[in-house]
Amino acid sequence: MVQIDFYDIVFRAWAEYDPSREIASITDISAKVSTNHVYRVRFVDGSFVISKLSYFGRYDHFVEDHSIINVLANNLSETFENVLAHSLMKKNELYTYCETQGLQDIWVVFYRPIKVKNKLPRRLSSDEIISIARQFARFHKACATIRNTLPASSKSMKSDIEELISYMDTEVGNYEIGIVQDKVRSHCMAFLEFYDCIDHSQIPIIPVFVDWNIGNFSVSKSGKLYSRWDYDWFRMSSRMADFYFFARIASNVGDRTEFTYNVDILSEERFLLFLNSYHSEYPLQSFEIDMIPEMYRFFLLNYVIKYGAYFFHDVYAQKLKSEVYSVHLDSIDSIDLIHIKSVLRL
Repeated sequence: MVQIDFYDIVFRAWAEYDPSREIASITDISAKVSTNHVYRVRFVDGSFVISKLSYFGRYDHFVEDHSIINVLANNLSETFENVLAHSLMKKNELYTYCETQGLQDIWVVFYRPIKVKNKLPRRLSSDEIISIARQFARFHKACATIRNTLPASSKSMKSDIEELISYMDTEVGNYEIGIVQDKVRSHCMAFLEFYDCIDHSQIPIIPVFVDWNIGNFSVSKSGKLYSRWDYDWFRMSSRMADFYFFARIASNVGDRTEFTYNVDILSEERFLLFLNSYHSEYPLQSFEIDMIPEMYRFFLLNYVIKYGAYFFHDVYAQKLKSEVYSVHLDSIDSIDLIHIKSVLRL
């Protein structure tokens, strides 16, 4: 990605969208904690839109995801109708822009700005855990209610893990993952074995955003979920894909600049408090609790090992991967599902 001018790409993307609205400035408002690129595009009349530039994964998946998110934003119930950003349309289609520089495809989407209210504190109180757990349960329920109205998604957790296996068969993948390749392959196969054994007809596939960092959403003064941004990890999946990050929100250490993706938070009493509160609003099934270790395994394999270089700066990405290889993958079986089920009376 060296020597690529992202500002020029955003400028060209807008020029293709609507050259009649002249751009006054393009400002980088990226979070600076990853390789994501987000810009405020301000026009000469003072109005502005938000531009998201991406270059990981596949362009067709990018278009699929944002098409689903746009319909979701329009179809959610009144309680959550303003939670998600609306992407700009051109004529009757979602507008995206794609160009190739060298061997790299780069794509852009534009959003209408969304309002932001209060962010949760870095470490939540018990009352705040109970409140946000109920909010997430209601949001999941709202997403489940309209899931049959959403566009189709062609990717699945199985296809993502199969892509990781195929990547390890390439010269680049073999070099990158190196001596831990056998371990990574064995965990890929463990996930696929579980995936093939579960009864998918019993698992509602809903929109999930996975990356529920405290910095990615805001709440109203009364604690209601108010707005959500950053859709990099969006997918159609089981609601259980969100629960590892729910555990991070509830964890005793809270949100930290220096972090790791440890398993311990899934056994904390604070997470059990979260689960109980969520369960009271939108009951969990026993087989869904069985999915928690596999959702954690998938997260480590897909978002840290497979795509970590795109979400974190290089040094930190290598640190996180090293911890996954040496500690986290080996800790998956330590999750006490029997205790969790007993707390939930399942």
